[in-house]
Amino acid sequence: MFQGSIVALVTPMHIDGSLDEASLKRLVEFHIEQGTDAIVAMGTTGESATLNEKEHCHVIRSVVNIVAGRIPVIAGTGANSTSEAIALTSCAAEAGADACLLVTPYYNKPTQEGLVLHYQAIAAAVDIPQILYNVPGRTACNMLPETVAKLASIPNIIGVKDATGDLTIGQALIDLASDDFAVYSGDDATSCELILMGAKGSISVTANVAPAKLHQMCEKALAGDAEGAKAIDETLQPLHRDLFIQSSPIPVKWAVSELGFIEQGIRLPMTWLSKDCEETVKQAMSMAELN
Repeated sequence: MFQGSIVALVTPMHIDGSLDEASLKRLVEFHIEQGTDAIVAMGTTGESATLNEKEHCHVIRSVVNIVAGRIPVIAGTGANSTSEAIALTSCAAEAGADACLLVTPYYNKPTQEGLVLHYQAIAAAVDIPQILYNVPGRTACNMLPETVAKLASIPNIIGVKDATGDLTIGQALIDLASDDFAVYSGDDATSCELILMGAKGSISVTANVAPAKLHQMCEKALAGDAEGAKAIDETLQPLHRDLFIQSSPIPVKWAVSELGFIEQGIRLPMTWLSKDCEETVKQAMSMAELN
């Protein structure tokens, strides 16, 4: 069971949009040093939608090799095509990833039955632990708790990342969880509360820039130290908010660049953070005592 602070890692790129291998290594080492509990490589924050399949698999393999077993690596392998998701999941398994994170198919707007069949097909095709991922604000597809309950009975579907930010939904998912099925927060602003309610960790955007604090917050929340966890989380709330001042991962890549780990590289149609937003993100970083 994976738990704690799980960073949804940005993918370092050069200014021309090509992959930046040296920065990827530095970034991974930084997270290990800072206490990050696991890394999601090529999740949606990693710009999975704009990398081709070869690049996608290459980044997963690179992260697995850099980490070298020191912490778990979870590969983002979701797609809006079931066959593509199977191909990416197979690639992650071959690369040595510890698990896969599969976002719901975006744009297609499948029925709940379609979601069940989609995830059943991937789980049957690739024998690797798999985590469902529901983020309806980005995908136009909402996976209902009842659908998650059906999928939770599949042995290699081990959890769900809930990025709805709705604690009522989070509680419903926690209520259906078992010893071998976990709920993870995918919404930084409510992650502390959800972990205190019974979630096993946070798959976090904020962890890209505040990994030590996210680890400490998750550790305290998992131990039931509500006062300690909330005290840390309070300093991070401006980041939780302002790292979404423009579409993610635009603000978080700017913030990681400000910390000196990556160049100002991002793939179109994403663009670099607007100048008029820079001060807002900088102030949030300052409030979290990051600069």
